[in-house]
Amino acid sequence: MSDLDDLPPAPDAAGTSLDGTKVFVITAEENAALCRSTGIEPATDGTAHPIYYYIATQVAMGKTVAGVCEACEFDVEDGPMMGSSGVRFDAPLKVGESYKVTGEILSLVRKRSRKLGVMDVLTYRLRLHLLDGTRVLETDNVWVLPRKEFAA
Repeated sequence: MSDLDDLPPAPDAAGTSLDGTKVFVITAEENAALCRSTGIEPATDGTAHPIYYYIATQVAMGKTVAGVCEACEFDVEDGPMMGSSGVRFDAPLKVGESYKVTGEILSLVRKRSRKLGVMDVLTYRLRLHLLDGTRVLETDNVWVLPRKEFAA
């Protein structure tokens, strides 16, 4: 008998589309401000700071943070936490380029943690594309959703 046998399973969120409809453009001004805030000068070759992988995919995906939480039957007010984020670049990000996002929820797994109690671990994948469909990057993000309703 597993220590999760007395709990209902995590909601079936796998496969939920996160395809976006917004176009995201990294402006030269925003890139310069972000670069300078980290103590570096913006690149002179038109490449953008690589942290835009996260900013662009989060802003232009098809759901807000609250919307992703809702797909997982989780109240955003309960405080989702970032677990990890990994990225695979196919090309550098460019200032002035237009990007679109596709993606989906890969899994939602219920677990017990000594520190957090019952939690769901959400894994979702986002891809950033040029408007012609060329993939620029793919990122897998993991969030931890603490399930306060199951606190002992």
